[in-house]
Amino acid sequence: MAVEVAEEIRATGTLAPTAAFLARRRWVDRTMRGLLAVAASLSIFVTLGIVWVLVSESLVFFRHVSLVEFLTDTEWTPLFANPRFGILPLLAGTVTVSAIALLVAIPCGTVLAIYLSEFASYRAREVIKPVLELLAGVPTVVFGYFALLVVTPTLRIFLPDISGFNMLSPGLVMGVMILPYVVSLSEDAMRAVPNSLREGAYALGYTRLQTGLRVVVPAAFSGITAAYLLGMARAVGETMVVAIAAGQNPKFTFNPLEGAATITAYIVQVSLGDVPHGSIGYQSIFAAGLVLFVFTLFFNLVGFILRRRFREVY
Repeated sequence: MAVEVAEEIRATGTLAPTAAFLARRRWVDRTMRGLLAVAASLSIFVTLGIVWVLVSESLVFFRHVSLVEFLTDTEWTPLFANPRFGILPLLAGTVTVSAIALLVAIPCGTVLAIYLSEFASYRAREVIKPVLELLAGVPTVVFGYFALLVVTPTLRIFLPDISGFNMLSPGLVMGVMILPYVVSLSEDAMRAVPNSLREGAYALGYTRLQTGLRVVVPAAFSGITAAYLLGMARAVGETMVVAIAAGQNPKFTFNPLEGAATITAYIVQVSLGDVPHGSIGYQSIFAAGLVLFVFTLFFNLVGFILRRRFREVY
């Protein structure tokens, strides 16, 4: 816009903009606002489309399967001769693997983010952060086979009773896999905290560690919570790691030493093309996907409530 104003001044020899220039500027402004509105609305339409597909296809599934059976039965065998449609085994596997991943990623990611934000030198930060972010570019298939062929045999040295397909191994690997998301977003949120807060803490006699834990982390809580939620969503939605290393046998157990199937692994299994389109087994993937959607939505709402309460307190 500044270039246009300069050209207008050179053309007219006056600082007063002409009517044509004002009309052109208004047209550009309206056009850009329209394009931005379309771009913002596109994500809403895509989300509504996903919800509509999941709900409409799930309604077809629930015409044949009782909702009570779906939510309470502890067996999930929709492709067997005598099908059972209890979502609890898939939900238990998803929760267990995701919990293990978050138990690894959240503490390690938070500590590393505090180090990068408050203690690391500029050179160390410029080396460590890109190296961590390279993990996000590694294909998930690689992580899956690493969990199966390296982590599981290593765990058997310390845990002889662990199964060849188990939930502990992919959970640990997924924790490392989502570590870049937690570290990068948390560190950015901490770096955005005004230095005046740090200087005030130092003036009160706080050490750098006390300042980081008692001042910077609470002040950056909103961004840190967003990092945790992104890591959680990444762990819950992961497919290949659990499909390769955790097995695809639905089992209602929270024992990480045993194998189990997750919701995403089951969706991949059915979507390979062996199940007839329109059958009850095929429709079950939409019901499972709807549960996964509600599960993720619930935690996002919890995060939103926490961020709002944090802003009210501080």
